[in-house]
Amino acid sequence: MLRLIIFFLYMGGYLVYSLPALSRMRNLNAALPVEERDRIIHNVPQKWSSTIMKISGSQVKVTGQELIPEGPVVIVCNHEGDFDIPVLLASLNKPFGFISKVEVKKAPIISSWMEVMNCVFIDRSNRLNAINSLKNAAMLLKQGHSLLIFPEGTRSKGGPIAPFKVGGFRLAQDAGVPIVPISIKGTADAFEKNGRLIKPAKIEIRVCKHVNAKTVKEMDAKFLAQEVREIICSSLSDKKIAS
Repeated sequence: MLRLIIFFLYMGGYLVYSLPALSRMRNLNAALPVEERDRIIHNVPQKWSSTIMKISGSQVKVTGQELIPEGPVVIVCNHEGDFDIPVLLASLNKPFGFISKVEVKKAPIISSWMEVMNCVFIDRSNRLNAINSLKNAAMLLKQGHSLLIFPEGTRSKGGPIAPFKVGGFRLAQDAGVPIVPISIKGTADAFEKNGRLIKPAKIEIRVCKHVNAKTVKEMDAKFLAQEVREIICSSLSDKKIAS
């Protein structure tokens, strides 16, 4: 319970503290290269997320970062728990925005930071709006930004990985960018499996070999989704992965 209280106190306090930084990020020099802008913006949520993970008391192991190519990519990750985003923000050197449900736009300050980070909000209840959001996401990729998707569409809470929805894969095809599969294990142990209390966990992130842009473009989207899911499942089933 103490970790949960500290978490909410820190989260609320830091968000208010970050308002001046948010204003600076919004007013960054538009002439800066995309990669440089993204790294400057990424610095603040990365620091916030790193502290969140310290509060949780969790140990995070990351392997394979050298496999992430330069330039814009679509990062595809299994979705185990609510801690997936802060763990990935804290651990990956590659700046990224992510696809989020539209309901998160109601969260003050957090949603503003997400907009600055080039996150994309999708209304799953409105097919036309969802299609337009994916078109906007493809445009961000073409501009040089990277995006992360959780193609299961919901948290597994440490259970089996659900089938992958194909929308995010068509997004990568439309933008002509590589796909980077990432497996994550242990985040549900930090929260979901504890009656929604925060407890220390062993978390492992594995970056797998990317699927190059040419292969992404040429493959059928449904087959591509299945292939990437198999890569992630294979990574998770490796006996060496933390438990």
